[in-house]
Order: sequence, then C-alpha cells, then structure tokens
Amino acid sequence: MKIIPVIDLKDGLVVHARQGRRDQYQPINTRLCRSSDIGSVIEAFLNLYDFSTFYIADLNAITHQGSHEQLIDEMLARFPKLTFWVDSGYQSYSRQRRRPGNYMPVLGSESFRDETIGEIKAFDNNFVLSLDYSLTDALGAKSLFSNPNLWPDHIIIMTLARVGSHSGPDMDKLARFCRQYPDKNFIAAGGIRNKQDLMDLSEIGVKQALVASALHSGHLRADDIRNLQAKKYPDESGYF
Repeated sequence: MKIIPVIDLKDGLVVHARQGRRDQYQPINTRLCRSSDIGSVIEAFLNLYDFSTFYIADLNAITHQGSHEQLIDEMLARFPKLTFWVDSGYQSYSRQRRRPGNYMPVLGSESFRDETIGEIKAFDNNFVLSLDYSLTDALGAKSLFSNPNLWPDHIIIMTLARVGSHSGPDMDKLARFCRQYPDKNFIAAGGIRNKQDLMDLSEIGVKQALVASALHSGHLRADDIRNLQAKKYPDESGYF
C-alpha cells in the first residue's frame, strides 16, 4: 500500500477539506503541523515518513478563482526529488510540456465536459485521471465514466462527500471498479480513517491511497505506514 499525502490549496494556504464544501474550508492547524504554509506542511509530512509522492489540489484553479501556479512551481523546485500530482482544474497538454519532470498532471472529471475531453487524449497516458463523485453522482464529463478507452492506467476514485468526513472510504464503489477493470490501478480518495481502512482497501485490490486527515490527526502513524508499505510495488518514484 502506497500512501500519498494530500495538500489542498486555497487562497495561498493549505486548508482542511471537508466533504467537498470548498467555500467552508479553513486553514489547517493540526497536531502534525500548526502552520498552513505549504512548505511547512510538506516538511511535516516528510518528518513523519519519507513519502515520495504528494497530491496537490489547487482549489482556486479548480473553481476558476485564480491559481497557485507560481507557488506550486516553487515547491517543484524546492523538492526536486519528490513527485507532485497536481489537480489544477482544466489543463491543456501544451502547458504541461513546460513543466519539470517531477510534475504529474491530475485531470479531474469535474473540470471537463464531453466537448472538451479531446484535450485529454493529447496527454497520451502521461497523466492520472480522477473520476470525481459527489455523494451519489458522477461529476463532470459523463463519457469519462462510461468509456474506459479514455482512461490511463492509473485512476483516482475521488468521493468528495467523504473527504474529511471520517466515514471510511467508498468500499463498494472501489471494489466494483477493481472487479470490472482488473488491468487498471485504482487509487482510493476520500474518507480514509486509519490503518484498518487501508488494509481493507488492499484486500479488494487497491494499492494506493490519497490521505490527509488521518495523517494530520495522528490516526495513521509512522509505524502504521511502515507496516503497510513493507510489501514493495514496482515503481517507487510516483510515476508507476
């Protein structure tokens, strides 16, 4: 099980995501890190465990209220040995080509419409897809959910209503994807509470998970992470 810490950026600060209610997100102040400065948060995660990959959600870009492009570029330069998966809303391939090698675009379904998914094909599998869900509904381009020919090998199943909820991951949905598409790598996101949740995910075939709240609260500890990652998987770089 590979754990990927999550950083949600809003108005220049790292915020605590809760159930997709982005207008209510507040700067973090947790036992892991009292500061909401992104560099401090990354350092706090690295002091906990030697993570190789981080996920950043640029909430301003996703909601069309500016972006954190410069701040993210600073982190790419400051931590060149880390891989950053970045969801910054609608992304075009022409801009991706100017990014450094430790940048991996995350293309979220909520940021695309059926008439704009042609841009996804230009990435030629060099991205991570995020299939985004509210509590019950698929968000964004419907064809991204129904046409696996549009999928790369690595796909986040993002249940926004469970993010920061301490309600556990959406096991049924994740298990269904793993059964139907065993050749894909599905990545859990939303609701993960502790080591047991991650062990349960591993049992259904999920080998990677995006985690924030459990790390900040201390419910997922360094010893837990070492035990979960005792079994090695092919590519430790984050590029798979």
